[in-house]
Amino acid sequence: MPSPDIGPDGAQSSFRSELDSKHYTAVDEHWAGGLPAQYGVAPRVRIGRSKWFNLLWLIPIGLLILVIGIAVARGIRELPAVQDFIRQYPGESELPDSAPVGLPAWLGWQHFLNLFLMIFIIRSGVTIIADHPRFYWTRHSTPGKDWFRMQKPVPSDPLYTAKQDSITLPDGVGLPGRRHSIGLARWWHLGVDTLWLLNGVVFYILIFATGQWMRLVPMSWDVFPNSISVAIQYLSLDWPVENGWVNYNSLQIIAYFVTVFIAAPAALITGLGMSPALSTRFRRVSSVFSIQLARSLHFLVLCWFVMFIIMHVTLVLTTGALRNLNHMYAARDDGSWVGFGIFAASMVVVIVGWVAATPFTYRHPRVVQKVGYALIGPAQRLFEHLDSKPGQYSEKDISPYFWHNGKYPETDEYKRLEAGNFADYKLRINGLVENPVDLSLEQLRALPNHEQITQHFCIQGWSGVAKWGGVSMQSILDVVQPKPEAKWVIFYSYAVGPDGGIYYDAQPIEQMSYKLTMLAYDMNDDTLSFGHGAPVRLRNEVQLGFKLVKWIKGIEFVEHFSEVGGGLGGYNNDHEFFGYRQSI
Repeated sequence: MPSPDIGPDGAQSSFRSELDSKHYTAVDEHWAGGLPAQYGVAPRVRIGRSKWFNLLWLIPIGLLILVIGIAVARGIRELPAVQDFIRQYPGESELPDSAPVGLPAWLGWQHFLNLFLMIFIIRSGVTIIADHPRFYWTRHSTPGKDWFRMQKPVPSDPLYTAKQDSITLPDGVGLPGRRHSIGLARWWHLGVDTLWLLNGVVFYILIFATGQWMRLVPMSWDVFPNSISVAIQYLSLDWPVENGWVNYNSLQIIAYFVTVFIAAPAALITGLGMSPALSTRFRRVSSVFSIQLARSLHFLVLCWFVMFIIMHVTLVLTTGALRNLNHMYAARDDGSWVGFGIFAASMVVVIVGWVAATPFTYRHPRVVQKVGYALIGPAQRLFEHLDSKPGQYSEKDISPYFWHNGKYPETDEYKRLEAGNFADYKLRINGLVENPVDLSLEQLRALPNHEQITQHFCIQGWSGVAKWGGVSMQSILDVVQPKPEAKWVIFYSYAVGPDGGIYYDAQPIEQMSYKLTMLAYDMNDDTLSFGHGAPVRLRNEVQLGFKLVKWIKGIEFVEHFSEVGGGLGGYNNDHEFFGYRQSI
């Protein structure tokens, strides 16, 4: 029986024998080639062009401001004008007569579910940030132009990669904490996001159906002077008399309103703003609301939620803990220990979930992947079929810096070709096609030329705009004429992955006819460089960057990818638990 990699004429017909077909089911010390831990620096914000402010200084500065604020508030509270102001605005705005009194039991369940889900969302979100620990305001991810970073300045090495820039987190903080575990972090983040959004939809329906919305929305302009009054009373340590069972104080109302009606929708909108499929489809929006702006705003929303949680828990426990816990957990207005008991039991669930999440992920990553895909998969399948049109960007939009990424090819075969300026390069295209071919670079350049200026979306979070020149995949289809049973296209790379075996990825054949799917051999009017994938790389603008294979040596049309490599649709899918559908 001849090998499936050998054709009837004795020539190699496929590159499958060069793939690693091991089925990976755990994250251990050898995972991802044994990528060593690497720790970043304390979070810092850029001030001006080149100065950086270490945010850890906010701790002593914040404590100093708090002490000064308490001293000032206690001093001005004795002033007659301030006393008159507090009497006129005691801290609460009047509610309509139809406003409900008390907190229903369903609100307690919603509160617990929201807290429980937010733990996993925040922890996995921090891991995603750690994979590219820098934020930018423009769509370009140019080193030195980031406004926030948790990593050292980018070194001068021209082949420094974005993967090298990733950092490790403690396992109790990140979910998971391992460096470059973004594939698993995304399953947690997007999967739990789906549950959180469903919980939020139920919450919105119930608060409007029961009138509870009136307790969360400012009903008159006096909410602002009342909130100032509350702040003075809090800071002076002579706290306002309040009863959250009947009405929240104005400062609470503003905080709840921002959290429920501004921050939560903003989390969804900015999250979708980072989708390559949606950004290339809805270009009027993405031309202004770029991925980096969306990512930065998404991060600021995260900061708001963290700050809100800290302040909320602090005030709940210091302004009458038993009564407050009864309100939220027992739906009753008294000072009994019932609410505290329910709260304590819920905290046991939260702590167990917190402690178990990372070790469970390391032992059962495929379970995390399957559950995550079951939750987010329907939305990804909906978005992945959105084609896009050329013309969104022009040459003035080209990024001054375009990150390198991936493990560079180091084989003798590739080095020989590179040394000869790829004069002997042959792109083998075969599989379920009528006309298998081996095309040289000269023959590729003889095909109809295709150019596009498009934005690159890396799964790690960075982006860049570049001009690509080459041949459209539609032209390749016209040459090889895929058979009807061909449903997937496999792209093979000269690069060897971290665990061994060459890098590859599977793409649905219908996306090969998209206007912005091409084989690029030029970048920014110059020959494609080594670091960006020479001699040929894939561009498919509705996909994330890890699927855009560089240093391509072969293309194979198949019925399904299940018999290729590890059978999961690509090197990162097989080895690092990414998904082959990554339109979000």
